[in-house]
Order: sequence, then C-alpha cells, then structure tokens
Amino acid sequence: MSHPHPELGPPPVLAEGALRIVALGGLGEIGRNMAVFEFDGRLLIVDCGVLFPEDEQPGVDLILPDFDYIRGRLDDIEAVILTHGHEDHIGAVPYLLRERRDIPIAGSKLTLALIEAKLTEHRIQPVKVEVVEEERHRFGPFECEFFAVNHSIPDALAVAIRTPAGIVLHTGDFRMDQLPSDGRLTDLGGFARLGREGVDLLMSDSTNAEVPGFVTSEREIGPVIDEVVRTSAKRVIVASFASHIHRVQQVIDAAERHGRKVALIGRSMVRNMGVARDLGYLKVPPGLIVDSKEIEGWPPEEVVLICTGSQGEPMAALSRMANRDHPIRVAEGDTVLLASSLVPGNETAVNRVINGLTRWGARVVHKGNAKVHVSGHAAAGELLYVLNLTRPSNFMPVHGEWRHLRAHAKLAALTGVPDDHIVIAEDGVVVDLIDGRARIAGAVQAGYVYVDGSSVGDVTEFALKDRRILGEEGFISVVIVVDTATGDLAAAPEIHARGSGIDPERFEEILPQVEKALQDNAADGVVDIQQIRRVVRRTVGRWVSDTYRRRPMIIPVIVEV
Repeated sequence: MSHPHPELGPPPVLAEGALRIVALGGLGEIGRNMAVFEFDGRLLIVDCGVLFPEDEQPGVDLILPDFDYIRGRLDDIEAVILTHGHEDHIGAVPYLLRERRDIPIAGSKLTLALIEAKLTEHRIQPVKVEVVEEERHRFGPFECEFFAVNHSIPDALAVAIRTPAGIVLHTGDFRMDQLPSDGRLTDLGGFARLGREGVDLLMSDSTNAEVPGFVTSEREIGPVIDEVVRTSAKRVIVASFASHIHRVQQVIDAAERHGRKVALIGRSMVRNMGVARDLGYLKVPPGLIVDSKEIEGWPPEEVVLICTGSQGEPMAALSRMANRDHPIRVAEGDTVLLASSLVPGNETAVNRVINGLTRWGARVVHKGNAKVHVSGHAAAGELLYVLNLTRPSNFMPVHGEWRHLRAHAKLAALTGVPDDHIVIAEDGVVVDLIDGRARIAGAVQAGYVYVDGSSVGDVTEFALKDRRILGEEGFISVVIVVDTATGDLAAAPEIHARGSGIDPERFEEILPQVEKALQDNAADGVVDIQQIRRVVRRTVGRWVSDTYRRRPMIIPVIVEV
C-alpha cells in the first residue's frame, strides 16, 4: 500500500492523458469533503463541505477546505458535483462561490434545493444543473454517470467519472439498506455493470470500515421512536441532524399516531424541512405542525418538538435548553430523544448536554440505551460487497479518519486489489492515474481555513493557540514606562492579571526582579523595544512557572517617553 510521506514535495506537471485527484478535505477526518479532479487542464470538483470545530478550536464557527490550490484556476472549473445534501458535503459551497459565482453546481433535486436555500442567506443565485440517477452529463472532458445510493438523506448519488485516463467511481456516502424507508436502493446492478466495464479507481466511503457485517435497516428505528412517543408522560423533544429527513418523517408519523402536535425548532431545521416538504420528500398531515411560538400553550402530553443539537453544539437549541438559555424550558417528566449517531470527537459535548437535561428532570433516550439511530454509512460487509462488484484496478479509501482509511484498505486487499494499487492518501496529497496505475505524485497545501463570525481565513493556528492559553491559563499584562533614549524605567512597573488564578498581592514579589532585569538591560545600552518585551516576558514567565507551575499569556505593554 502506498501512503503519504511528510517530505512529499510539489507534484510535477500533469502528464498528457493522465488524471489527477487531489482531496482538499475528507481524508483523515470526518467532514470537509472535497475532491478536485484534473484532466487536460480542466477541473471537476466533487463535494465542497465543512468540518465542525472541536473544543481546542475556541471561537471558530466552521472549518473550510483551503481553496489556495484552485484559487488561481477558478476559470478552469467545469462544475461542482454534490453527492448529497449534508453539511460536510455542501457547507463550503457558498464560500467557493464567493470566489467565482457562476461555477455550475450539479446535484439531485433535493440537494440543489438545500444548497439554494443556504445560498439565499449569502445572497448568491447559483447556476444549477439537476441530475438524476441512470443519467450521464458531460462537464468539459469529464463524462459523469450518476447512480442512486441509499444514505441518511434522500436523493444521494454516486458518480462515475469517465475520461480517456480511465473510469473513477466515487461512491459518495452510502449504505446498502435493503428496506429503506423511501424505497430507494443503492444501485448495486449499476455498480456491477460498471465493474464489468472496468473501474480503474474506486474511491469509497470508509466511515464504518471497522464495523463488521451490515448496518441495521432504517425501518427498525420506527417502532422504537413510536414507543418513546407513546410512553412519554409529557413533552417529547427529539434532537436530530437538520438534514435527516427520514428520521424527522418517522417522528412526525409517530406524533400523528399518538395525537401530538409537532413544532420544529432551529433555523436550519425549519429551513430544511420546509424544502423537503415543498418537494414532497417529507409527508406532513394538515394541521400537524404548529409554530414554535404557539407550542407552549399546548398540554405537554400533546407535544413533540424536533430540534437541532444532537452533537452537543453550543449554540444549537438542545444545548441551550440544557443550559436554561432557551425559551423552551425542559421540565420534570419530559423525554429527550437523541436520534442521531455520535460524530467522533463530540462525546464530551454530548455527555455535557445529557447531564444538563437530566439535571432538570428529563429522561434522555440515546444510542447508548436504546436503538434510536442507525448509521448512514456502509459497514465492512457492505464495503466488501461493493469491492467485489466493481473489481477496481486501483483503490483509494475516502471519507474517514486514519483508522477508517486503513481498515478499508485492508478490506480491498482481501478482495484481491494488489497492495501496490491501494493508495492511502491524506488531505493535499496528489494522486495521479497514469496508464491504469494510481500513484502518489506529491502534495499541495490543504490546511484548515477557519470561519469566525464574518471573518474567513483571518484566524490562524497561532491565534487559536493564544485563545487556548487565554482560556486555560489566563493572562498577565505588565505595564512598563521606558525612556526610549536610555532604556531606563521612567516609572515603577505595574502588573495586572485576569483568569490566571494568582493573588494580585503576590505580584509584589516579582516587581523588584522586573526592575532589576530592566536596569541591567539599560546598563548594557539596550533600548530596543522588542528586546525589552522579551526581558519582561522571560522574567515574569519564569517566576510564574517556578511559583505556580502555570503558563499564562504574558503581555508586556511598553509606554515610551
């Protein structure tokens, strides 16, 4: 198996007749999915998603792919193909279209409707190309054939990309539910036909590569949700992904059976379900949905609330309910149903929300104590099935953390793909398909781009490090008045601190040391302001470390006279 090396340099010029693939996100992580295909000087992008921040990225709202690799070639982009409507596949599209607004966006009817609703908030009108399964569309030198796949959102697609360099099958996110709630099966017959034609490179969803067997059918969740709604004495609050239309449909069906009204809470939930309802993907009986502002007037035993926040997101409705920072007040006897899987890295945040809800007397039903969710991603048995159907000449696992990618690579080897035809790449690694062989050719920049409020890309890793230090250790400011001609102190230093946990009176101990260090500095003829800052920072930092074993941020403030 070939894999990236930290010393990879820039790739060579793409050989004539070769296909180049560069993932700008989605490899070694769950989210930020974006793959760039290049042939004959033209580019095709598959997915353009976001990654959600973790605790060590304070203040960050979203994480985008780094567009630097394509920024100078925006006019070469033929289209962006969206495999489905989840945020980790479409969330970065508005930021890409800010760079070039007329890039065609191709996807299924529901996916395009979801992205159009999102783009309305950014005041962007997209150029849409609606595609359906079993159709072919040409985008420049790329002929794309689309296949239906079952996933946790309707209208998901896989795409086969044909060029003279060969056929690449990108599965998107998929599973092989044999009894899907919408009746839309993964097109295994189409995959098999493509396999007989010859798949030169398979790029396949790796999220559940470590999970043996096959995923549970979506239909098995319905009775569990029905039981929760039926047996709950008061309100039922269901937290789900704002795009999980199948799950919301199951909750609506259960609410109707048991005489409860439904309110949708959260902007993205209201927006997405409105789109799904308008297009006929969500079936809602007349009069069942009530405005969230009116729901407080209904008896609690006649109410179901569907909200966002199943991953413990701080600003989502459920987290705010747990913190008593939401108009909806969780009360004794309410039941909260977390109807989604746990995204890796969110365990602490979700547990915090569960504890907060339990504190107010709610019963919390979640994946740990009831079968309330099934994964939208194929398990190992299904992945083997697709590998055997398509019989690819080369294999590249995508969409997963490192352990998922390696587990999927081992499955490919078991089905007969030669080790030297299995490419395990990471974000930014360049893979070239030349003469039927996929090989790593180099690497390009593919770091994180942070969105913080209206700021895009201004927050750096250094800024995040400073935020973490401030959050964990606090800061100490040292005000120094200096005669710029001599470097001598013109007034006694002052020390102020916030969040450091140090008694302000204790700073009297360090002030003489600071004065002496600066006097020695002046005696040596040093008047450079940066050097004075370094002396102050080093002197105070050493004292704090020796005395308190802490490392707060130390900010020298130099006043020149």
